[in-house]
Amino acid sequence: MRVARSLVLVALLPLFAACQLFDGSRESAEHAGQTRMQGQLSAADGKLLFQPCGTPRHYVINDTGGTSVLQQAASLADAQGKLFADVRGRIVPDSGDGQLDLEKLYRVERSGNACDDPDFKKMTVRATGHAPEWSVRASGKGMVIDRAGQPSLVLPYVEEQLGDGRFNLSTEANNQHIELWVAPQRCVDSKTGSIQHLSAELRINGQVQRGCGYFGGSRDD
Repeated sequence: MRVARSLVLVALLPLFAACQLFDGSRESAEHAGQTRMQGQLSAADGKLLFQPCGTPRHYVINDTGGTSVLQQAASLADAQGKLFADVRGRIVPDSGDGQLDLEKLYRVERSGNACDDPDFKKMTVRATGHAPEWSVRASGKGMVIDRAGQPSLVLPYVEEQLGDGRFNLSTEANNQHIELWVAPQRCVDSKTGSIQHLSAELRINGQVQRGCGYFGGSRDD
């Protein structure tokens, strides 16, 4: 299988490129008529409702994609926290506020402020893990790697597409070979309980740390 490679150069790619990608340049025929949305989940009269960020409207969720969002929401629900969801689907005009035919679930988590994440639209992918804590944020500007007890690294990277939706990001820093391996597999964060649509592995000089991930706003396939 032919391997696609793309070199991301921090100094050459402007920030607005990521914003343009978020506005739909990556949309495929498979996603035609669908919209990616973020918002709050709530339950009423035995139905699951979705309220997009920044709007007062609520949509009844119809899980046409078989995402099991109801079960996922139930596993995270509690009396105090709000549930945030990142989804893709179609708004169907109906009685009242309408219906959301849900096709894909990117993540569900307990959060009251995820709608205000300033980095979301700029990111292509974000991954995190625990014991020890680590996170990777990739965008058109490069890759930011944070690890417990280590200074942040901001580096260019090479992306390899591996087939079946899998890919890896690789870079070199301080004589260390760093890779982020990503696969389209439902993943539950071991610390927060959040459900994300990608599994991830951070590999540094052969040592593997596992975690979960999701596509940012500039990559939503």
